Amino acid sequence: MNAKRLVISGRVQGVGYRDWMVAKARDLGVSGWVRNRLDGSVEALVAGDTAAVEELLRLCRRGPRMAAVYLIEEELADPPDHFGFRQVPSA
Repeated sequence: MNAKRLVISGRVQGVGYRDWMVAKARDLGVSGWVRNRLDGSVEALVAGDTAAVEELLRLCRRGPRMAAVYLIEEELADPPDHFGFRQVPSA
């Protein structure tokens, strides 16, 4: 299993990014969570088979129609302790 923590910067709040990411992750069978951060970025933990995680990362670089992604920081992480993908409270 491949697991990564992402911090996605740009115009990613107020454009449906989290809902969009939940739908894409579920379509790909990726587990984890996504949340807004106080600094205006979006943070996510994504975990699954390598191909699915990499495809989600590719999709996240574009985001939903109204988003403008400038940067995605990624680092290896421990996988979540649950299956499925969901939104969690902002940090």
